[in-house]
Amino acid sequence: MALDTLSLLRSGKMAGAKRLDLSENLAGFPREIFELADSLEVLNLSKNQLSSLPSDFSLLTKLRILFCSENNFRHLPAVLGECPDLSMIGFKSNQIETIEEGALPSQLRWLILTDNRIKRLPASIGGCRRLQKLMLSGNQLEQLPEAMSSCMSLELIRLAANRFSSLPQWLLELPKLAWLAIAGNPICATLAHTSTEETFDWSNIELQAKIGEGASGIVHRARWQGGGGDRPVAVKVFKGAMTSDGLPSSELAASLTVGRHENLMEVLGEISDHPEGAPGLVMPLIDPAFSPLAGPPSFDSCTRDVYAEELTFSLPVLSCLAKGVVSAARHLHARNITHSDLYAHNILWNNNGDCLLGDFGAACGYPGTLSPALERIEVRAFGYLLEELLLRCASDVPSEHALWALQRRCIAPRVADRPLFVQIEEELSACLPLEQRLHPADF
Repeated sequence: MALDTLSLLRSGKMAGAKRLDLSENLAGFPREIFELADSLEVLNLSKNQLSSLPSDFSLLTKLRILFCSENNFRHLPAVLGECPDLSMIGFKSNQIETIEEGALPSQLRWLILTDNRIKRLPASIGGCRRLQKLMLSGNQLEQLPEAMSSCMSLELIRLAANRFSSLPQWLLELPKLAWLAIAGNPICATLAHTSTEETFDWSNIELQAKIGEGASGIVHRARWQGGGGDRPVAVKVFKGAMTSDGLPSSELAASLTVGRHENLMEVLGEISDHPEGAPGLVMPLIDPAFSPLAGPPSFDSCTRDVYAEELTFSLPVLSCLAKGVVSAARHLHARNITHSDLYAHNILWNNNGDCLLGDFGAACGYPGTLSPALERIEVRAFGYLLEELLLRCASDVPSEHALWALQRRCIAPRVADRPLFVQIEEELSACLPLEQRLHPADF
């Protein structure tokens, strides 16, 4: 019988390992891990019964990434602040209530504290000047420390399912912030369902093969028999658990409210009478010619998507993609809805440049008092996307090209200097090659 990881560690057979994954119902920290101090860079202790780390944990001087999700921690271990190279920390789904001053290492880049019981953050987080990605959904926060205004590198913040009744002005003015999720907070506007929805009785749905699964739910190919017809559909059944984006109920509300648009993934309606009471959505099946534009960020890229190395776009296809995404975003913000996760990995596309923006897990309605600030934050996300497309253009696009000039305006450090989506749409139309601007009847 093969030895388990803990046995291999104790026998010394993992000497020199750079990564260690231990999920063996541990109640205490195995001291043998320190034998890897000269090599260990990634330590995953998720799904155990741990409630503390040893006071000399910082002896793991090469450690860059630590995961301790789904354990029994009630306090974020203060010793983490002493770890010299630790840049990514994940303590999702514990029972963390407090974070001591100085518990966060100054070189921190990525912090995941989703689904805990945190009521306040320490002011010392303001010293984390390299912090880019901060995941705080599913806590009990009502405000953020003023010191966080010094976190000028922040690009993505998840604050969904907390207790915010307002947002600090400095947050809306952070120069690099592009993805801000606030669904499920008192500040969010209530989303009213549109009149075009249908309700699909579960008894009329026949599930078939699973075609996808995410943090919030599972998607199946299905057949719907009702209304005198029989049609193939896609059915998403929500799991009901807290995700990094927030609560499934927020995703459901946003999906049913965004309305119809040629560049948004369509939702036909919601499920009723699921045998376990689970919420769900019914959607049309998407043409298999469509595929994700990119993969999600990696440990190294942090906030930026990962594209296939061989992927390139012609300038007409690139322009079509950009125009489609902007049109969808304009449609959302005209309804005071922010997508909050405007990324290539949430965009499906085909070789003609047609595209569909989907995944409303972080989307929410917002009050007029936050407009146009939230829109201009999302404009920066589009600016990043446009940069990624331009860098992959098959023909060299010179820096003085109008598309690059537009891209630079979209990521302007001063939020107020960025254009709105309606302006971007107009400028993109002017940038399109002539054959894309003319109607076929003009030829």
